[in-house]
Amino acid sequence: MKKLLILGLAFCFVQDQPVKAQYYYYNDRYYDNDVVMEIGATFGIMNAFTDLGGKKGIGKSFIKDLNWKNSKASYGLYAAAMYKNVLGLRVEATFGQVAAYDSILKDVKATTFGRYERNLSFKSRIADIQLGIEVHPLFFKNYYEGDEDPPFISPYVVAGIGYFSFDPQAKLNGQWYALQPLSTEGQGFAEYPDRKPYKLSQLNIAAGLGVKYEVNSFINARLEINHRFLNTDYLDDVSEDSYIDPALFNNYLSSNRAAIAQQLFDRRAEVDPGHTTNPSYQRGNPKDKDAFFTIQLKIGINIGRQRR
Repeated sequence: MKKLLILGLAFCFVQDQPVKAQYYYYNDRYYDNDVVMEIGATFGIMNAFTDLGGKKGIGKSFIKDLNWKNSKASYGLYAAAMYKNVLGLRVEATFGQVAAYDSILKDVKATTFGRYERNLSFKSRIADIQLGIEVHPLFFKNYYEGDEDPPFISPYVVAGIGYFSFDPQAKLNGQWYALQPLSTEGQGFAEYPDRKPYKLSQLNIAAGLGVKYEVNSFINARLEINHRFLNTDYLDDVSEDSYIDPALFNNYLSSNRAAIAQQLFDRRAEVDPGHTTNPSYQRGNPKDKDAFFTIQLKIGINIGRQRR
């Protein structure tokens, strides 16, 4: 991964020499190089698909279960190298937060088959570094020949590989606790050999769609949605289809951590006092991996165009 990032950064900061036969850009005052750099900043929202929250019903897959109320702010920086406006290689860092909570289902709890009563919640900061490739189909046409000007609006697709960090937390008595060290689903316990501790930094696969508008010779504006496919179901610390015996926390955690874990792994009694959870009750759904996405406005500055 380090080699990929170094290669991407090196490519982004290398520019070709001007080519004489290229078209005049925008207002007949600039030539395009074969490779034009773009650096910029991004602002937008971040949201996630996890086991928690969602919409009414038993829980649907992908966008059908998306609750826009959970959207949080995101921001970032990027550097890209565009080859003849057709193909781009970029490195991008994105930061934000994701969150979800079952209590959002209160108004539709009669339809949720116990999802509301489960009463779990989480938040997590996200830091994501992505190496991606852009493809701009409108520039497959050769604008270097003839009198037709290149388009100022260019839809594109983007795909890449990313490396992200997360740290799910839950709130108890006004204080936030990191959930991964608490092994809330018995990760690492001998009694559950198939439940392995999860890493807080992992790879992801990114894919998205965007549209770029060239405001003038130096400034681009983009609107882009970028989805990250994860190889973990623990973005929200919820995955397994059953609870564990709470007495086991005392065997693997310190007394203080065990007491906190016993309150956070099962929170049904907070909305249904006197409730006792049977370990066979469903906690999560291990069949579907978690994911997160961003919708961002990007403002970039072009570097490398030559005056006539």
